[in-house]
Amino acid sequence: MGRAILCLVVDRSCCARPLGEAIEAATAAGVDWVQVRERSLETRPLLALVDEVREAAERGAGQRPVRLIINRRIDVALASGDGGVHPGSACGVHLGFDGVGVAAARRLLGDDAWIGVSTHSVEEVRAAAAAGASYAHLAPIHPPISKRASRPPLGLDAVNEAAASGLPILAQGGVGMRHCGALIRAGASGVAVTGAILMSEEPGKATAKLRRELDRESA
Repeated sequence: MGRAILCLVVDRSCCARPLGEAIEAATAAGVDWVQVRERSLETRPLLALVDEVREAAERGAGQRPVRLIINRRIDVALASGDGGVHPGSACGVHLGFDGVGVAAARRLLGDDAWIGVSTHSVEEVRAAAAAGASYAHLAPIHPPISKRASRPPLGLDAVNEAAASGLPILAQGGVGMRHCGALIRAGASGVAVTGAILMSEEPGKATAKLRRELDRESA
């Protein structure tokens, strides 16, 4: 298989270091995607945050492409990037299970946009695949690190069943270095993390450990 995806989901409330510093360190150490997830912000401050995230990702990644995904806000995704996969450019949206559907997002963003969906069961993954999603987050696999659990953990069997749909699956929820190998072996295309990186005082080192474990299994 190809390189396993390491996606950083941004949540400023649990960031131990200044956000730009953390994102720069994380992308320098091997984060592939950065998802901006800040539901409390109005449009103007959210656009400013996206610009901050983009600039930090560009500094960290250099010429290596990093995919920037906007959580739920299709309007912000449209305003924030050119649809490409240049370092830091906004090229897609991540939809909630209770929000705008994949087909509507595709009409607005275009055929090349990456459109992800949050899912919490194998059945929801299959529905996302049928709707034409580009990928899905499946969560929680384990009890979350960065927030209180609101659903029971799904475990590795759910990852294996979801991966059989053919849709790329990013495992999310309580994912740390020790889980990466088992998740990739179960069929996940990568992992999505928040606390494992942002809650660390050394986000670059935390990212590098995750990257090594993912690379060991996906080589």
